[in-house]
Amino acid sequence: MDRLTSMAVFVKAVDVGSFAAAADVLEMSGPMVGKHVRFLEERLGVRLLNRTTRRQSLTEAGQAYYERCRAVISEAEAADAVASDQLSEPRGRLRVTMPALLGRHCIAPLLMKLARKYPLLELDLSFGDPIANIVEAGYDLAIRTGDLGDQSGLMARRIARQRMVVCGSRSYLRANGKPKSLDDLAKHQAVIYRRSGRVRPWLFPRDGEPPSEIMPTGRLRFDDLDAIADAATQGMGLGWLPSWLVRERLHNGALIALFEGQPEFLYDCHALWPRSPQMPPKVRAAVDTLAAALPKLMT
Repeated sequence: MDRLTSMAVFVKAVDVGSFAAAADVLEMSGPMVGKHVRFLEERLGVRLLNRTTRRQSLTEAGQAYYERCRAVISEAEAADAVASDQLSEPRGRLRVTMPALLGRHCIAPLLMKLARKYPLLELDLSFGDPIANIVEAGYDLAIRTGDLGDQSGLMARRIARQRMVVCGSRSYLRANGKPKSLDDLAKHQAVIYRRSGRVRPWLFPRDGEPPSEIMPTGRLRFDDLDAIADAATQGMGLGWLPSWLVRERLHNGALIALFEGQPEFLYDCHALWPRSPQMPPKVRAAVDTLAAALPKLMT
């Protein structure tokens, strides 16, 4: 067997956490992944991985060998990229998963601008609920807001911060009064964001402490932020919404921002991609583009 290929298979099996996941990513059978790893172990005369039916872990020798293999593969990929002129120009299919609303309003326009710049770059964009495992699903890049959760096998970079504002229509505020403090929110109707069966609290920063959490109450519950903005504009209650989503409504007076001058909660927006010895040029270009342009769209 080719030693460099076996080393690449071994590194991928470690990065994604199992032979089965590596087989899916590499488009080969699970037994073939095992054959490559056994080839290396027999050649070296040491065990690289401890495997059970539920998990796998590197041996001490395996950890040292893994690090060296990553370096070797990185150099090999760099050499290939120089030969094919791929270090300077992104090309090939870029698969990206992202939240639907943020994706349509902010992410996709920036990526399409990137695709216009690089004619050999292909876009395959997915809008919707977060993918549990982007490596197994075959994505090159994922955009996430809020807590990241498990990042095993992934690299992450913060590319923007999403500012949240409490807002309501003039008609609602005339009829119900304008809340002067966060405690006053308990007396008001809210248009509630409910996702995956959970009502999400409204968060407000506090100096040096965890944010205050206010659980909204109201008779309207939606799982779409655009629908919440529409309902708030129609005077059905207050909304807690990303500033980028309601920017135009705030500008033209359809919605009024409340608690101006007070700190607003910021949700981090991250780009995540599968860990690899060298970041593919198409992924690097996409992440750099988003990090440069997205903050201006999300203020």
